[in-house]
Amino acid sequence: MPLKASYHTLGCKLNFSETASIAAMLENKGIGKATESQTPDLCIVNTCSVTANADKKGRQLIRSLNAKFPEAAIIVTGCYAQLKPQEVAQLPGVVMVLGSNEKLRISQFLDAWLQNNGKEVAVTPSLSISEFIPSCERGDRTRYFLKVQDGCDYFCTYCTIPFARGRSRSGSIASMLEMAGEVARKGGKEIVITGVNIGTFGKDHDEDFFSLIKALDNVEGIERYRISSIEPNLLTDEMIDWIAHEARAFMPHFHIPLQSGSDKVLKLMNRRYDTALFASRIDKIRALMPHAFIGVDIIAGARGETEVEWFKSYEFAKALNVQKFHAFPYSERQGTKALMLGESVPRQQRYNRVNLLNELSEKKTVDFIESNIGSIRKVLWEKPSGTDAMHGLTDNYIRIEAPLNHKLINKVSQVEILSLKPGSSDLALATHVGN
Repeated sequence: MPLKASYHTLGCKLNFSETASIAAMLENKGIGKATESQTPDLCIVNTCSVTANADKKGRQLIRSLNAKFPEAAIIVTGCYAQLKPQEVAQLPGVVMVLGSNEKLRISQFLDAWLQNNGKEVAVTPSLSISEFIPSCERGDRTRYFLKVQDGCDYFCTYCTIPFARGRSRSGSIASMLEMAGEVARKGGKEIVITGVNIGTFGKDHDEDFFSLIKALDNVEGIERYRISSIEPNLLTDEMIDWIAHEARAFMPHFHIPLQSGSDKVLKLMNRRYDTALFASRIDKIRALMPHAFIGVDIIAGARGETEVEWFKSYEFAKALNVQKFHAFPYSERQGTKALMLGESVPRQQRYNRVNLLNELSEKKTVDFIESNIGSIRKVLWEKPSGTDAMHGLTDNYIRIEAPLNHKLINKVSQVEILSLKPGSSDLALATHVGN
């Protein structure tokens, strides 16, 4: 009887991309994907460790899978597995723990485990990881996620990612073009460019991110690209000009981490820009692409964020002409330099600040959607989950709901945006108006 596997992902888009790659590898070995009504033989868990709460979610997920499928073998990988492999190995049902360097070699580790059934813990020390392992899959989604880079050399004082993912490394432009071409041959229309710090692409082999995106723009058959996230100091004016005026397929959609609107806190975080540079990037995008969607990461309650600095951060965020904040409470992470930067902000105060940022974010998103009502935008349609409506994203990242038309699935067509959907702050209703 062929084995069946279930897949469970926590964290970032890069993790989702890698989980989809793992599923494709195992499918090639004859290990099918378990349906909701089937009991899996294997549970693959790809974890996150960006905050202490992410670790907690990982433990909760593993325990719940073991309770639901006590006979299943649980294989854990991802950042939590990399940082705390022995802790993960002790969780119920776990038979294999694979670090960041081993994640996309799961097939060979699984072969060995099927032979001996012994518990396996394989984790390469993060600063010894030098190989880049690419991935490009869509899983159950319409959009493909192309991993172009991994790891980070920035060592921000609050962050564990360099210890979880290793140093920055990337593929070659030629190999990325080959993968994008394969997506086009499969009928894929949109690619999201992912990585940990993608603006550092190519620094390990004399290439650069701008050259990469210009080359990808020429791949026939791909109608859309999105840049998942890029540091403000690495998003240059030249790049913004090119996307606005010359790019064929890059969407007016940016995700730029801010982390704090206080220059004092940014310096404590060891970020490589100040608020003036950040604001200049937003102003440049807005001047050249008035209808662009800009998402921003921001941390509330970091060490050094006094009431005065919090007020500066909030007021700076409020003044930005952006469309969404991804707000996170600061999380104390073992081994980070931030723990030496003075008194911590009380936990409840951190969450109160996050709530205020979320309220601000919702207002900005609603205002943006309402400013687009009556406009004609192009939408890539996703596979419908229900029977009476379909969903997709406009070029400028507004999620759209429209009457179901099976002929439009995985196609780009035009809609007129009619209204914000009642009861929603981030979904617009639209009507089909043509190709």
